[in-house]
Amino acid sequence: MTETNPNPTPPATSTATPADAAPPIKDRRRLPPPGVEFPKTIKSYVRRAGRTTTGQAKAFEEQGPKFLLPYAETAIDLTAAFGRSCPTILEIGFGMGEATAHIAALLPEKNFLCCEVHEPGVGALLKRIGEQDLHNIRILAHDAVEVIDHMLPLQSLDGIHVFFPDPWHKLKHNKRRLLQPMLVAKLAARLKPGGYLHCATDWEPYAQQMLEVLGAEPLLKNTAPDYAPKPAYRPLTKFENRGLKLGHGVWDLVFARV
Repeated sequence: MTETNPNPTPPATSTATPADAAPPIKDRRRLPPPGVEFPKTIKSYVRRAGRTTTGQAKAFEEQGPKFLLPYAETAIDLTAAFGRSCPTILEIGFGMGEATAHIAALLPEKNFLCCEVHEPGVGALLKRIGEQDLHNIRILAHDAVEVIDHMLPLQSLDGIHVFFPDPWHKLKHNKRRLLQPMLVAKLAARLKPGGYLHCATDWEPYAQQMLEVLGAEPLLKNTAPDYAPKPAYRPLTKFENRGLKLGHGVWDLVFARV
């Protein structure tokens, strides 16, 4: 007769996690989707939610084929892109395109290559192009950093505009600011000697950082003792006017390529 143990010892269970087991829930948020690598660089922007209006959608159809350029990992032929050989200004992040259209109309002898990832903003500028009959603007709806890295040859630009980039107010987000030493070095290298880099911000701590970073770049020289007077070509936007009425300052910085 076999004796039965009234209190059997439960079988041992392994606490090891199989190699292919899913990570705990709290860790899954940190992992990219299967097959997607971690981002290699910190983005200086987020794609804002926004609805493209009927007028903007129509502008994409009517103006897009002529004024939108495809992104490519090869150097851009600026003469072919604009249909003429003229001084070219790069604008990074034009928002809704108000200042861009104003400056392009004021300076028809210059070409404006403009980067923006916000689709309603791209549509708004295309709409302005049609309404104002502008011909000296081309738009790349792509990350400006990748455009700079792959499409813009060294010493190919006569000027660069960076107006009111996201200030990323919180200290922990400061690393996302666009104007960091590495990017400034790339921008300076793509300016022709005598070309300029014009930045503007309404956030004083960011203005101070810009002044420090631009001042440390050996290829650039400040055209003013510190901050520059607002150049005549840069308009006061509705956003800027509202800020000035509330007592907010605006700081312009203009550096030249040596």
